[in-house]
Amino acid sequence: MSFKVNKIDKLGLNNIGKVFYNLSYEELFSHEVTNKEGVETTLGAYSVDTGIFTGRSPKDKYFVKQDPSKKYIAWGSMNIPISKELFDTLLNKAQKQLSGKNIYIQDAYCGASKESRKSVRFVTEVAWQAHFVKNMFIRPNENELKEFSPDFVVYNACKCSNKDYKSDGLNSDVFIIFNIEENIAVIGGTWYGGEMKKGIFSMMNYWLPLEGKLSMHCSANVGKNGDTALFFGLSGTGKTTLSTDPDRKLIGDDEHGWDDNGIFNFEGGCYAKCVNLDPKSEPEIYAAIKRDALLENVVIDESGVIDFADASKTENTRVSYPIEHIENHEPSLSAGHPKNIIFLTADAFGVLPPVSKLSKEQAMYYFLSGYTAKVAGTERGVTEPVATFSACFGEAFLPLHPTEYAKLLGQKIDKHKVNVFLVNTGWSGGVYGVGKRMSIKATRSCINAILDGSINSSEFEAISLFNLQVPKSLSGVESNILNPRNTWENKEEYDKTAEKLAKMFIDNFEKYIKNSAEFDYSKFGPNKG
Repeated sequence: MSFKVNKIDKLGLNNIGKVFYNLSYEELFSHEVTNKEGVETTLGAYSVDTGIFTGRSPKDKYFVKQDPSKKYIAWGSMNIPISKELFDTLLNKAQKQLSGKNIYIQDAYCGASKESRKSVRFVTEVAWQAHFVKNMFIRPNENELKEFSPDFVVYNACKCSNKDYKSDGLNSDVFIIFNIEENIAVIGGTWYGGEMKKGIFSMMNYWLPLEGKLSMHCSANVGKNGDTALFFGLSGTGKTTLSTDPDRKLIGDDEHGWDDNGIFNFEGGCYAKCVNLDPKSEPEIYAAIKRDALLENVVIDESGVIDFADASKTENTRVSYPIEHIENHEPSLSAGHPKNIIFLTADAFGVLPPVSKLSKEQAMYYFLSGYTAKVAGTERGVTEPVATFSACFGEAFLPLHPTEYAKLLGQKIDKHKVNVFLVNTGWSGGVYGVGKRMSIKATRSCINAILDGSINSSEFEAISLFNLQVPKSLSGVESNILNPRNTWENKEEYDKTAEKLAKMFIDNFEKYIKNSAEFDYSKFGPNKG
């Protein structure tokens, strides 16, 4: 499709060669091959490397501090201020990088709800980044493209960096910067595709709550009876895997909105972790890796065969693919109000139960806590798991204060009488390195019991330290693992580890009760034992 010159004028670029506008998948593939941007795999998907950055750079993300947005943004380590003057300098640097060459422009929607969606224009000089955008966002049809007018523009100038970052007072030569009032974001110095995806997610997290709509870091699916389920969780907790279910239609795997009509996906594709991907345990995701899918940082041999078990480049190997690659997806990318909400945590301390039923107040506590745990790294001497508390299961992407999202969640749980559960996809029988990770089979049985409602007829017992109610038996789950203390050989060691994690929860939650009693849900979380 052609791209009018006057639209280029508005982008501030000069001496542009060819403009490749909203190319088809086949055209993008041809460009990737011609440009030698990666390699084709035996599964048909194209694979690229993102250089030294195989994940996001949260310390390099900045917002312009100006009216009126400055009074809404929760400034701090997650939302770092930058001056309008420095933003303009870096924007000019990015525009110079993108000038004088061929560029790719990809127009897309973020949000399946017409009342809530945003039109976003992405500008890059790399074909695979246009491919990534085409996979991850909602693809306008030809008629929609004719009338397309962007609400927001993203300049991806990954090939330029800011050598003056020290004198500018920035963290590094990488920059991901947002000017809310001018509706522009600029990426420089990093090739990682996820910066584009999460950048727009951050903006949706700014726009929607100010309209009274909840934006969420969650996956979602819907059953045959129209029962919608949400799966909140940080990376590696199982959002993509557990929401991809042959018996339920996938709405989306990562980012959603919740308005008066129900749930809607922000995206038009999925971005799955594929380290140790196994076609037996995750057949739908494995089958989605075919032509038009785009792999990142996987290890491939000379014949194009992927070794999913090889994490030598990064543990964060990824694949993006259009949601149509999941056979059992919901075409509208939307559904009604949820019946069940599931908080996923990968507890590497091995002390949380596989599944717990939460009251509304407990849901608020665990939502604001946003707990998961990272396993010990490869550094010598680091032998214990590291607790991670990320408010609302996505604090890095929340421009507003976490309580703004929690307030909306609580209102919606009350209004729609939603059931809420905490599911541990992490370890059992001991900490990471001693115990074993919950099997996908056992976790799916817990999820199935939530979704079919059978868990509600179970007899529950209390785990008093964490203030949790756990079922004594569930179909498909060994009863002895439902209470995690039973799985530890050394009960005293379990008690000590559980008390240690409980104290981490309590210490983390202090920030919500320091200045206000409005969000003092501390008595609904772990107690001091």
